[in-house]
Amino acid sequence: MNIRPTTLPGVLLIEPAVRGDDRGFFMETYRLDAFQAAGISAPFVQDNHSRSAKGVLRGLHYQEPNAQGKLVRCTRGAIFDVAVDIRRGSPTFSQWFGIELSDANKRILWVPPGFAHGFCAMEDGSDLVYKCTTLYDPTSDRAILWNDPEIGIEWPISEPVLSEKDTKAPRLADATTLPVHTDTA
Repeated sequence: MNIRPTTLPGVLLIEPAVRGDDRGFFMETYRLDAFQAAGISAPFVQDNHSRSAKGVLRGLHYQEPNAQGKLVRCTRGAIFDVAVDIRRGSPTFSQWFGIELSDANKRILWVPPGFAHGFCAMEDGSDLVYKCTTLYDPTSDRAILWNDPEIGIEWPISEPVLSEKDTKAPRLADATTLPVHTDTA
């Protein structure tokens, strides 16, 4: 398993060792000792699975309080996955990292607490599976506008299919509840 940093401190790209032959493949998607060595030490308490049609964009979502870390992978199809640093006072505040996750490349992205997360489906029937470090809390559920010019995400689509929540999400500058950067976050 290769775990490496991205352009955002704390956001990690995980490339599992895949062993395959004409019967199929095998890979480890989670290994406690390797993840702890890379700094991912919070326990996972909830698994989620979503399926999206091509062009669907979900996000940018986060919880505050009760921030969630997310271990994200695409098990079918392909998605463009994004993490945004929304921690007030962070040297990388409002910066984003995006990467394609797919069933073909088998990459996994670690999005730590304090970051907003979003993705768009690049193929019909794209499945996103992710582990969370905190239970979903509807009272902590928040969103940032997917196309906020202050963030400037370069999405691979220009007219996504959005939920009402994502259409009406505030810009980052107008968000009233954001996490605060600490030296340990």
